[in-house]
Amino acid sequence: MATQDSFTTNSSNMRKYLDLPQNGNVIVEYIWIDSEGGVRSKARTLEEKAEPYTPEQLPVWNFDGSSTGQAPGDNSDIYLQPIAVFPDPFRGAPNLLVLSECIDNDGTPNKYNHRHECAKLMKAHAQHVPWFGLEQEYTLLDLTDRPYGWPKNGFPAPQGPYYCGVGAGKVVQRDIVEAHYKACLYAGVKISGINAEVMPAQWEFQVGPCEGIEMGDHLWLARFLLHRVAEEFGAKVSFDPKPIPGDWNGAGLHSNFSTKEMRVEGGMKYIEAAIKKLEGRHMEHIAVYGEGNEKRLTGRHETGAIDQFSYGVANRGASIRIPRECAAKGYGYFEDRRPASNADPYQITGIIMETIFGAVSD
Repeated sequence: MATQDSFTTNSSNMRKYLDLPQNGNVIVEYIWIDSEGGVRSKARTLEEKAEPYTPEQLPVWNFDGSSTGQAPGDNSDIYLQPIAVFPDPFRGAPNLLVLSECIDNDGTPNKYNHRHECAKLMKAHAQHVPWFGLEQEYTLLDLTDRPYGWPKNGFPAPQGPYYCGVGAGKVVQRDIVEAHYKACLYAGVKISGINAEVMPAQWEFQVGPCEGIEMGDHLWLARFLLHRVAEEFGAKVSFDPKPIPGDWNGAGLHSNFSTKEMRVEGGMKYIEAAIKKLEGRHMEHIAVYGEGNEKRLTGRHETGAIDQFSYGVANRGASIRIPRECAAKGYGYFEDRRPASNADPYQITGIIMETIFGAVSD
């Protein structure tokens, strides 16, 4: 297992290579989402330009989809269509990270490409100016899949001192969390905060507010950065909503949502109307709100029951929470507390738009 000393040594050794000139070249890391909701990437060399590349200026690339569960071996090429460009915090300027959509060889979206449909919904309903904010919870594991800070046998002390904790024995792996925070800021991800969560080795970062399709793009890039940072520290990231058995809060991906109508005086009627529509499609939402969510949505530990829809003001045990401040003002936003930590942000934001404003035909 990597240690802090080995990380420091490796970083020192790498620095002399990272600082070498690139002779007019730029390294572009193409990033995509695989069949299991993980991130993959590979790099290529392009000629450096006076201005940074835009997605439209970058070449479409490809990969072997049979090795990622996205295509059969006898028809394995999947195309990578660049859709968002970010500065690379690992290699530094002028190098780039490029989030890409997966496209089959007939030009249609790959079956695991959930961004395509989400983007259509965002474009069709753009007049409502939808803002999203996602709260991503996760657990840091060692290479034996044991949460950091847990005893080798048994469990840590009950939850209580860990949430937003400070000090040894309360939080672990803060160095990974802080490095990820800075990497996101450098890359231009709209990360808005971090905090330790209720279980040792469980943390949360927040991204947003983001408008429309930008929400999914920035959350996926933040996930990629977290995996890469943790890799350098010899750690693993789990987005499993319940990575280890026990009487602990599961990990979620809470979605804060508002439209321009909800954010002004009188907006509460639009919030309440939206919640009513969400109630009518509760199980459709649950179907795309993450694998293993039944382990988390038990009606305990600040969750609603998976088979029941509920909402309330300042109620963290409900499916939908209206913040007390918003209820007092009569406008603002609401929080959908149902999505699990491993859910796809494109599916979360897409189905919210579809339920509230309607589906979009091809």
